[in-house]
Amino acid sequence: MVTEAKAFFDEHGFYHAKGVFAADEVAALETDFDRIVRQLVASGEDVDATWDGGEAAKIAGAGDRILHTHNVQKFSRVWLNAFLNERFLEMAEALIGPDIILHHSKLFQKPAEAGSPFPMHQDWPYFPTLNDSMIAGILHVSRATDDMGCLRVYPGSHRLGRIEGADGRRANEVLERYPIEGATVIEAAPGDVIFFHYFTLHGSMPNRSDEVRKTVLCQLYAGTDRVEDGNAHPDERMVLRGWNHHVSRAQAGAAA
Repeated sequence: MVTEAKAFFDEHGFYHAKGVFAADEVAALETDFDRIVRQLVASGEDVDATWDGGEAAKIAGAGDRILHTHNVQKFSRVWLNAFLNERFLEMAEALIGPDIILHHSKLFQKPAEAGSPFPMHQDWPYFPTLNDSMIAGILHVSRATDDMGCLRVYPGSHRLGRIEGADGRRANEVLERYPIEGATVIEAAPGDVIFFHYFTLHGSMPNRSDEVRKTVLCQLYAGTDRVEDGNAHPDERMVLRGWNHHVSRAQAGAAA
């Protein structure tokens, strides 16, 4: 299975791993997912991650929202366990090798009927790495259908490499050739994980269903790689498997 996953991923830039988490594991993840959301709402912080800009406005509706936080493992041991799950890590190792580093995770809850979309984009502009080993894994807590604003990708688009300005916030000549309406829809069940390379063009439409869409996305990179200098995005540098070959004493937070 893992050999097939690697071949498919290398060709298409994504892989849909079905049933990575069992039903009882998903139930525990959903319990803590919902608890995190309640804590976020009660905090009074701005937890709406709806994108601004003209590209989002083309597909969003008035009042669309998406609840978001980084790093669910800082809220919940159950979610840390999910990232250490052997089935999850076996799939990740097949794609990026034996040394697996958690860059960050992020929770997304798309409310029923008014869940915000994400325009087509690449992830690399937000946290480029020297060797471009960064991938994402979307852990599905609920089901995700087309009506719920599930992931859409352009298979093979990872071979385009780095597209300047492909952050999804503004129009781009290349992105205009890959409209979200023409992207491949990837519906998923609870417990599925969709992995994709950070060059892969991806996005999602609004949630217009009567169900809440619940996902947690984690960014992973190889321990032989590192984030480019000067990048300010949160980088947890948490070793999930193997070794981090580039972490320094200062980065590890050692006292002077």
